[in-house]
Amino acid sequence: MSIRAKVVALVLPLIIAPLLLTGYISSLSARNGITSIATSFLKFKMDDIQNYGNSQWSLLVQNGMVQNQEFVDAAKAAVASYASSLVREEAELILAIDAQGKVVFTTANVVIDPAESAQLSALRDKGITGWRQLRLGNIERVAQAEPFTPFNWYVLVTEKRDAFYQTTSQIIWQTGVVLSVSLAVAIILLFFFSYVMTQPMRMMVGVMRYVMKTNDLSQRVEILYKDETGELGHSFNLMTGELDKAYQKIKGYALKAVIAQHNEQKIRNIFQKYVPKSVIENFFANPESMLVGDNRVVAILFSDIRGFTTLSEGRPPNEVVESLNDYFSTMVDVIVQHHGMVDKYIGDAIMAIFGNPEKYEDMAFRSVSSAFGMLEALKLFNEGQQKLSRPPYRIGIGINYGVVTVGNIGSEKKMDYTVIGEMVNRASRLEGLTKYYHEALIISESVQRSLKGAIPCRQIDTVVVKGEKNEMRIYTPRRELEPAEMETWKISEQALQLYYARDFSGATEGFLEVARRAPGDSVATRFLERCAAHLKNPPGAGWTGAMVMSEK
Repeated sequence: MSIRAKVVALVLPLIIAPLLLTGYISSLSARNGITSIATSFLKFKMDDIQNYGNSQWSLLVQNGMVQNQEFVDAAKAAVASYASSLVREEAELILAIDAQGKVVFTTANVVIDPAESAQLSALRDKGITGWRQLRLGNIERVAQAEPFTPFNWYVLVTEKRDAFYQTTSQIIWQTGVVLSVSLAVAIILLFFFSYVMTQPMRMMVGVMRYVMKTNDLSQRVEILYKDETGELGHSFNLMTGELDKAYQKIKGYALKAVIAQHNEQKIRNIFQKYVPKSVIENFFANPESMLVGDNRVVAILFSDIRGFTTLSEGRPPNEVVESLNDYFSTMVDVIVQHHGMVDKYIGDAIMAIFGNPEKYEDMAFRSVSSAFGMLEALKLFNEGQQKLSRPPYRIGIGINYGVVTVGNIGSEKKMDYTVIGEMVNRASRLEGLTKYYHEALIISESVQRSLKGAIPCRQIDTVVVKGEKNEMRIYTPRRELEPAEMETWKISEQALQLYYARDFSGATEGFLEVARRAPGDSVATRFLERCAAHLKNPPGAGWTGAMVMSEK
């Protein structure tokens, strides 16, 4: 057996074994990881339904409607409707059964045969919860099961098993392909390098045979001693020629490295239009850290164009796109000037972050100042709209301040550097409240506290936004106030304190004074109506004065 064959026979098992073992472990890890994520996603939806159902039940309890079947049925219908809104794909199915095993609601048309119904009843009776595999509608499914005690339901959030494990199957298949290709390449490279490694010895043998055949001693290298050192000297002469070739390759590699560096810079410049420069720099410096979430305190700003769909009707598409792009450019310039980061565009809405990736001590102040700038820039933008015979835009802005989770969210094929959490949802709800309160800008209590009096703010109400249970004071700020306006705001604040202290008569006097000083004041009008209603029908002992919002 030749040396080349011996090298292949020795090294090939050492390559194949680690490849197969690595591929097998990677496939298992990927399957376990994806299954864990997908299971957590089902659990997340289940928790969302449970939270929503508990909020509906709390409303029934708080209002003393638990024994009123009509309201109970309405609450159940609301939970069923909310469950349907969580379904994003055809493979998903959410259903609930009652104590008799009867299907209470389902998010898709599915026929459950008696055997399947008996299986569901058995799971319910045994109190089985958590992740399960079962058959529904003659289709294998994976499910997250939990009881909902207030309605005596047994709720299941399910997905088709094939769809649930689709990504895992793809990864296993791709891993097999990668292993096969890697093995083929390894064998080819092994034969190639074994050939290269043994070439000097073959060349040496060839020269020796030539010398022995022709007796042409001039073909030999100068050898002082006819031993191994002589053979090394001859190999060295051959190596010098190969080193020259290697040097040419190194120069080629250096040129490719310069081109690659130039291309990397081009990529950085392109992606800075989508992701902040600091984020890109952090990614190149430490790419693994960009895949890990981080909790930060930031200010979140949501803005939305009022009635954009109506404004767009009857307008040429190119005109709508041009106008919207001009609007976005105007607003983004203001946000960037105040060191904010535009997180994303949601249709005609803008979501911006202040305090990420770069942190500032005055994040709340910057966010509110940016909102003022956006409203001022909107006036100039609308002047341009008027010159082009286009309708003016009206916007609403909501700002919240708190802890969010920051990181790259998505999959390996498509990721989004963004923030998520309760504080983000609350900022979105605040933006929605601008329509109800007819205010262009509404901020949360956390923003108002963080301003520390740097910007005058007026409390306009105390609310419980949709999807939450905690009360929250909401404010509207102004860049500056005239002395008369400042005095009016002080009277309004005193009237509010009397209102929440149940002194509705005193509050009425205060708000009447506000209305006299500022005719048409929406806060005074609103609370005068409430005071009149409470004087006529005093609220119960559990009344806090907070408005519970049923819409986003």
